[in-house]
Amino acid sequence: MARRPQISRWRLGLSSFAAGAIAAFGQAPFDLWYLSLAALAVLFMLILAQVKTPRFAAFAAWIGGAGYFCASLSWLISPFLVEADTYAWMAPFALLIMGFGLALFWALAAWAAMYLPRPAIALAVLLAAAELARGYVLTGFPWALLGHIWIETPVAQLAAYVGPSGLALLTTAVAVGLAAGKIWGRAAAALGLAAFWAGGVWTLNQPMPADTPFTLRLVQPNAEQSLKWDAAQAQVFYDRLIRATSAAPRPNIVIWPETALPYLQEQNDGITADMARAANGATLIYGRQRIEGDRAYNSLSVLNTAGKDAALYDKHHLVPFGEYIPFGDFMFNWFGLTAFASQLGNGYTAGAGPAVIDLGTAGGKFLPLICYEAVFPQDLRTDTRPDWLLHVTNDAWFGTLTGPFQHAAQSRLRAIEQGLPMVRVANTGVTALYDARGRLRADLPFGQEAHLDTVLPSPLPVTPYARFGEGPLLLLLLGGFALAFLRPKRVRY
Repeated sequence: MARRPQISRWRLGLSSFAAGAIAAFGQAPFDLWYLSLAALAVLFMLILAQVKTPRFAAFAAWIGGAGYFCASLSWLISPFLVEADTYAWMAPFALLIMGFGLALFWALAAWAAMYLPRPAIALAVLLAAAELARGYVLTGFPWALLGHIWIETPVAQLAAYVGPSGLALLTTAVAVGLAAGKIWGRAAAALGLAAFWAGGVWTLNQPMPADTPFTLRLVQPNAEQSLKWDAAQAQVFYDRLIRATSAAPRPNIVIWPETALPYLQEQNDGITADMARAANGATLIYGRQRIEGDRAYNSLSVLNTAGKDAALYDKHHLVPFGEYIPFGDFMFNWFGLTAFASQLGNGYTAGAGPAVIDLGTAGGKFLPLICYEAVFPQDLRTDTRPDWLLHVTNDAWFGTLTGPFQHAAQSRLRAIEQGLPMVRVANTGVTALYDARGRLRADLPFGQEAHLDTVLPSPLPVTPYARFGEGPLLLLLLGGFALAFLRPKRVRY
């Protein structure tokens, strides 16, 4: 008969929730990886203490995961406060649904782990697999992965080999080692972490290729979200962009953030010529909304040195319920529900997919990522390898406390994974440049109107993660899963 746990369900739930919430302090902007690791070890102790009752183990993991996600994703409240009179009441429900919903991945992993001969190993492996899965299931949401606690440390260099979910496996393995209660387990966890830390330090001390000859100007207009689409303010924000673009000295490339252009280009004759005059021979890359027929797109355009639109990219990985309603076109076509259909202007239409834009001698090849797309490492897989990554975004939606900084940290990790410099241009911040090892090269003050001129770094050779994707990680997970099936040897006296 299964033995009931020694701790009441209420105490187990409160302890698990608190441990999970504390673990969230490993995420940006706090970056307290050691506090996160200690809290996760406590949570894993609580889970493993329920090894005889998988249902209670799943409960502890679910509540602990809810604490972690509700704390990590607290910025989700901010978008509902932009028009607070209409949407503020929805904010707590959205946060709780997201937090407890994502925690189901953890609950399933813990429940399954308790049925295997080595539940501690199984917990580390299955929880890392769950973190990988939530980057893909239902279009995915790999925000605040457990592996993200290492982004500010040398350990993050491991992502060039096994990606963000590989960092998550390291996190769960170390935390389980600390939680296992055996001296050898804790020693192995500490030594393993020290080895990866030292490897990261060594990598960061290796020489880098010389910078490119291209000078970039990153423009941060600081358009307040509540006023961004106010017709009376449109000219103010546009003037900020033009003023920064035309400032001397002239760079090679000027970059505006996501949906920076406050007008529909198709409906404003002469605006393209005005932008070209401000660029004065520089290439201008700018975010805008565009209309084609009865469809709307969140797009990025390139105005070349001759003042002509030379390239266009449409965002393809849209935010569910934020930029489109899932199955909205189906609901319109089959049931006539017009409120959901993207082709009637109720949300954006997805673009064709990732695309590398070649500027030739004006700036090499770059891969554009618009806002949410930088969260997904799989969205960077293209047939042609770019020379640099460009992330344009409007993080004014995310508030000023945690959201923009978590988003920027994930952009930084994309640079490490791919061995490519990351250029990040945000409406209100974080606007920054990272080299191909994820080191900050330059940035702008958060929440200020400003622009930054900086030299574009060079790429590194293709990384194992860029070449093989999740393949090496899947092999590690399979190996760990096999170990979890090995029955412990019985000691005979």
